[in-house]
Amino acid sequence: MSTLPVFRWHLAPDGYATRRQLRDRNLRPGGQDVAAQLERPRRRGRPPLVAYLYRIDLAKPVRPMTPGRWRAHAAMMRARRTCPDCGRDAGYVIPTSLGACVTCTYPENVAA
Repeated sequence: MSTLPVFRWHLAPDGYATRRQLRDRNLRPGGQDVAAQLERPRRRGRPPLVAYLYRIDLAKPVRPMTPGRWRAHAAMMRARRTCPDCGRDAGYVIPTSLGACVTCTYPENVAA
């Protein structure tokens, strides 16, 4: 098993990027393994923050959104906005901490 090269925060050489950096360039890892990692030290004996790096030259373009993917995305967002109690579209994504729209969760505040 080979170990990954480890670089300190902000000191990675050119040719490597994190997933977010790849996405900013309209790229994706494309199935490649992690090529290196960044470590950001922290205080008080806590373990360092780690960010994985991928090679830019092996990255592939982001797949375009097809009409079917847009439909699936719209259906997913509609499901997140639909209250399971009253069945109405709340107009916002219902927080998982509530589990229902604000009107159903706090009916005493709505009547006032």
